Amino acid sequence: MVQEAISRIRQADIARKTNETNIQLSFSIDGTGKSELDTGVPFLTHMLDLFTKHGHFDLKVDATGDIDIDDHHTVEDIGICLGLALREALGDKSGIKRYASVFVPMDEALAQVVIDVSNRPHFEYRASYPSAQVGTFTTELVHEFLWKLALEARITLHVIVHYGQNTHHMIEAVFKALGRALDEATSVDPRVQGVPSTKGVL
Repeated sequence: MVQEAISRIRQADIARKTNETNIQLSFSIDGTGKSELDTGVPFLTHMLDLFTKHGHFDLKVDATGDIDIDDHHTVEDIGICLGLALREALGDKSGIKRYASVFVPMDEALAQVVIDVSNRPHFEYRASYPSAQVGTFTTELVHEFLWKLALEARITLHVIVHYGQNTHHMIEAVFKALGRALDEATSVDPRVQGVPSTKGVL
């Protein structure tokens, strides 16, 4: 069972087109940290690059959206697509560790991400940023992205920014911690036989 979990290609391709966005996304859990990102939202591109590198994933995003209005729909829909891709790539979740808790410092900021790959979507978010914008990016969109990711991936996700003074640093710590926590939670543990749940299914 463990060998099957290791040998199966844990990758997914997602396409989503609405009147507001057009997104093609490819995600591989067992990657090398390679990203090819064209999101139309520069700060999100930067954060997804960090997420990919620290999670040792491969991620490709080609997105267009109504960013002439604002970044909301594009950020939200990329979160949806990444969540769908993660869920599909995980399959039945055989052999995975399931849980992870990771702290990441970024200079004066400290963020914590705790994950349960549970098939029960839930999101808790404890963060208060000094500024409402990082460049042209609205910080409330971090919540929107993470919530839609957790919902569509069907994971329990807790994000806590313990402290910080620089908003960029605080959000950067979140995305680095997210990558590292997802890497750990989705990694295969040779001691795990089948699905890591007493229910027999996740």
